[in-house]
Amino acid sequence: MIELDNLNIILTGATGVIGSSILEKLYKAKANIIATGTNQAKLDSLKNNYQNITIKKFDISNHKEIEIFINECNEILENKIDILINNAGITLDNLAIRMKEEEWHKVIDLNLTSSFLLSKNVIKKMLKNKSGKIINITSVVGHTGNLGQTNYAASKAALIGMSKSLALEYGKKNLKINCISPGFIQSEMTDKVSENYKQSLKAKIALDRFGMPEDVANVVMFLSSKLSDYITGETIHVNGGMYFS
Repeated sequence: MIELDNLNIILTGATGVIGSSILEKLYKAKANIIATGTNQAKLDSLKNNYQNITIKKFDISNHKEIEIFINECNEILENKIDILINNAGITLDNLAIRMKEEEWHKVIDLNLTSSFLLSKNVIKKMLKNKSGKIINITSVVGHTGNLGQTNYAASKAALIGMSKSLALEYGKKNLKINCISPGFIQSEMTDKVSENYKQSLKAKIALDRFGMPEDVANVVMFLSSKLSDYITGETIHVNGGMYFS
């Protein structure tokens, strides 16, 4: 089992299906965690389920507050942020010709710009400590595209390009920036679709099944650990063979 004793980690989107699985594994690995989200009820549930982690309600789309948020996290973690996991994201699907400009901007601003600003402010702290890792959760549709998701696909593709650029800029400072690109993951969303549609989706996947949230969390654990210390600028695909890079 991978252990992350005394590593200080900020996790966004902690109340979602993937975020909750990531949090559970980080907690079992004995990491020091600041978990964020916007759903107060779900955050309260996390607080009840996990002892000795910091729960902070924060909307990462509030760009003017991100620097303050990171400064607060840095103080809580005693001036040592080891890992940032940019997991939070939204979808606002629509066909391109029907997509409102507001739908475009909301998805780009949260999925991409917020991740950039969080990374930018965390990197400033990591440079002082001469080490750090950033893990960005992207999506298979950032590589393949998807009907009705021009905004979401664009945000995730851009996140990959951003991560490669940051890896180049700060590799010599011992910072590692990587992406994880999930495919279709079992969730409330996949549970609601019809059986026929499920089968059509699975037909595109070599392993003939949806992934589980822990499949993504397992890769987060690997990238968080020393086992990945010579990896940067990469995207690890977790899609069961739906897409081969």
